[in-house]
Amino acid sequence: MINFEEMGFTPDILKSIEELGFDSPMPVQEKVIPLMLDGERDIIALAQTGTGKTAAFGLPLVMTTDTGIDDTQALILCPTRELCMQITEDLNSFAKHTGQLKILAVYGGASIEQQIRALKKGAQIIVATPGRLIDLIGRKAAKLEKVRTVVLDEADEMLDMGFVDSINEILEEVPEGRRTLLFSATMSNEVASIAKNYMIDPLEIIIGTKNASATNVSHGYFLVQAKDKYKVLKRIADYEPEIYGIVFCRTRKETQEIASKLINDGYNADALHGDLSQAQRDTVMQKFRVRNLQLLVATDVAARGLDVDNLTHVINYSLPDDIEIYTHRCGRTGRAGKTGISLSLVHLRERQQLRKIEKKAKTTFEALPIPSGRDICYKQLMHWVKKVETVATKHQEIEKLLPEVEKRLSSLDREELLSRVISLQFDKFLSDYRNGEEIISPVDRNFGKKGKERDVRSDDHSGSGNYIRYFINLGKSDGLFPEQLIGLINNNTKGKKVALGKIDLMKNFSFFEMDADRADEVIPNLNNAMFNERKVVVEESRESENHKQQRQDGGKKDWKEYPDKKKKKSGGKDDWFYSWIDQHGIKDGFRYETGKSPYRKNSGQGKSNKTSVDRYGNKKTSKKRK
Repeated sequence: MINFEEMGFTPDILKSIEELGFDSPMPVQEKVIPLMLDGERDIIALAQTGTGKTAAFGLPLVMTTDTGIDDTQALILCPTRELCMQITEDLNSFAKHTGQLKILAVYGGASIEQQIRALKKGAQIIVATPGRLIDLIGRKAAKLEKVRTVVLDEADEMLDMGFVDSINEILEEVPEGRRTLLFSATMSNEVASIAKNYMIDPLEIIIGTKNASATNVSHGYFLVQAKDKYKVLKRIADYEPEIYGIVFCRTRKETQEIASKLINDGYNADALHGDLSQAQRDTVMQKFRVRNLQLLVATDVAARGLDVDNLTHVINYSLPDDIEIYTHRCGRTGRAGKTGISLSLVHLRERQQLRKIEKKAKTTFEALPIPSGRDICYKQLMHWVKKVETVATKHQEIEKLLPEVEKRLSSLDREELLSRVISLQFDKFLSDYRNGEEIISPVDRNFGKKGKERDVRSDDHSGSGNYIRYFINLGKSDGLFPEQLIGLINNNTKGKKVALGKIDLMKNFSFFEMDADRADEVIPNLNNAMFNERKVVVEESRESENHKQQRQDGGKKDWKEYPDKKKKKSGGKDDWFYSWIDQHGIKDGFRYETGKSPYRKNSGQGKSNKTSVDRYGNKKTSKKRK
């Protein structure tokens, strides 16, 4: 590996490089810079966002531009205002010690009159968005006949945004003998067309694998119900207290809705989409750059060209239709050699799209378990403890108050003091997750047959995958939620964790799916257990027994085989429930000792009006039939 000193830069450029803290060239810089300094050949460089492309073309341009000539000698095209401003800022940093190099940024949303006046004073390097540059060319303000080098940065994004005609028009305005450099994350057909029409025998440089995602970004996904997406997003944010990332949505409406929900729930978040004015957009971006915001909820179009360092996460609230867009999204994190995380919220209907992205991006997605309330509370508490450990305490004002504070708290021992401080800090947070429902990922058994991913609810389990539905006499009114049910089962079962399927929680009872191979081990233990001072009763659902018998008989059973039941349009599917009520003596979801069941028609309560309870525990009044 060569260093910057060996590349042939002048002392002024090397001084700027040292001040910027560049230790050694990044791969794209190591390959592109020598070619730019030693030759005139056109170059196509395929590399992810954040790999050092700006310095790769910017440092040679700054050194080779003649400051004694006021004519425009280099033109850099980029897709967005934000990237235009960022590139200009970087070039000025590179040129800090080189003299009076004039670098001008021209973009939409700013005063075109001011930009025209600046062009009249001379600009040796122009950094521009295509739309604004076309306007300036039409007004005869931008003169490109002396341009020797053209750089197309983020070329694929410019073409995706519909700038193909503008780029063609601009490239027709520059001299034919100029040098063209094209930088792109992916090589789409449109990018290849530009290269074919306007570049001469270009040298192609590929950093990593063509059209692949960044290698220092890990890719994971959560399999969720569509209705649970926002809840899972909140859990991700809570599980990562120091998260600093972008949440990508499909539409402007969805973007604003998700951002508003996050703000209302107390998160440092805001929205970035096309309905914002330029002033609003600038305000949001400034807050995000200085980390006053932890989460930026954005559409793909609005986020194009964003250049923000040190992002920890990219979250795909919705998977993109265009697979190349995913590459751009995850390229926002893991920049400049750092690691990053790309997470996707995926429901069952999006699984095929996920597999297409895996194949095209040449990466593997890991199925991740949805963070449980217990895990989140622990992570938040440890984050707070770390802050307590590292907080500065040498303040004279505090030291003056310590004796009085110590006196007031002297009656509390160490454990009680810690308990009260933690409760004061986390009471609402802990309460939300302690009493809230756990989110269970849907079971995709067809996909699981290939064995490519682990069960998202249980890290260590075994079984045949023959899931059977079971009844339990506990519901939401008893404080039973998915986390509590999973804990109840596994705490009363020795050995490997028990994998559960679908869980249906009712008010006074519930159902859950479990591998039938574990039933002989699990059910007896549960029936000897207690939950919140109630005896637990679990048995196989009558519905499952009927289905099992039907499968064995090759289809539906003839209703004539059940002489005690009348044939109904509904198929009598609720009879198993009433039988269970009679067998276990349950009234309104609680046990009763004497009397016949009020749930059945012939319950011995006479022929007068009677009050019964439906399967959800709601009272209803029925009149005598005539």
